[in-house]
Amino acid sequence: MYAEPSGYARAAASVKFDEASRRAFFERILRKLSGREETLLPFDEVLSLIGVTSPQRTKQKPENIPLDKIVGSVGRYQDFTRTFLPTENVSRERWVRVASLLEGPGWPPIEVYKVGDVYFVIDGNHRVSVARALGLKDIEAYVTEVQLPPGVKITADTDLKKLLLALGRAQFLEKTHLDELRPDVHIEVTEPGLYNELLEHIDVHRYYLGLEKGRYIPYEEAVKSFIDNVYLPIVEEIRKSGILKHFPGRTETDLYLWIARHREKLRRKYGMSAPPSPKTTVSSFADEHGTPALQRVFKQMKQALLPQNSGNALIPKEVLTPSTKESSPEESSATESSAKEEPDT
Repeated sequence: MYAEPSGYARAAASVKFDEASRRAFFERILRKLSGREETLLPFDEVLSLIGVTSPQRTKQKPENIPLDKIVGSVGRYQDFTRTFLPTENVSRERWVRVASLLEGPGWPPIEVYKVGDVYFVIDGNHRVSVARALGLKDIEAYVTEVQLPPGVKITADTDLKKLLLALGRAQFLEKTHLDELRPDVHIEVTEPGLYNELLEHIDVHRYYLGLEKGRYIPYEEAVKSFIDNVYLPIVEEIRKSGILKHFPGRTETDLYLWIARHREKLRRKYGMSAPPSPKTTVSSFADEHGTPALQRVFKQMKQALLPQNSGNALIPKEVLTPSTKESSPEESSATESSAKEEPDT
């Protein structure tokens, strides 16, 4: 059991959390505007795209590893920014407690996977976040190394997002043969994992197409039917509406996936037996999310002035108008909303 941190240590850690939270917000805004990576990389997705499986975790003698080479997490990649600053998903109380422990007993080593020359946190995300916020350069860790396939090299200078997107697209085309079946249709996403989501859409379409026709549907037929009857009708409405200009750096395929999620929400919300038409869906989506990027930035900056989970808000909550709309796809493009917590830190 850890000794209870002093009141001074907790107060200092609380101030540091507020600073880190505000830095996190502005970092995410700047990265969005510049088109750079803004989130940590998901370990399972990386391994799936590279084509390797997780090795048995080992606890050899701990070693010091550079904090700036930790680029992802096994389960908490949505909770921290690319530089491990805390987002709104992080518990203020937990972060403060981890930070204040440095006054006394210190921390046990974190656990990480080493993939090439970079690291993914297994246990210790909050410790990494605090260490980065305090300006530390390295941290003690138990390291389990992942063997990469021949020819695959990953270093701190590797643009992992581009690598994952390239691997994801290659696997998508290998599975669907879309470049052969519909060579005039260009499929491209900007976030790792979205190609897999698109494959799930094809699988669902294939299932219902089989029910409709009362026969087995070859995969090739399902791909062509999906593109012609599901994907392209929505893309055509995206082009007519001009909504893509409000999402710089994104693609028609990104918007298709966001709008498909929005379409299903509308169907459930209004108890519809079938999803609304592409035109209705795109129009509804544009009404909710089609504001200019700069307006979204100012709105998010206004919300960010409230320290996370703090009772000492810089602006009283009653002054702010609460939003009842669904989260903007620019704020979250992943569907996981919860992850297993680390035992103590």
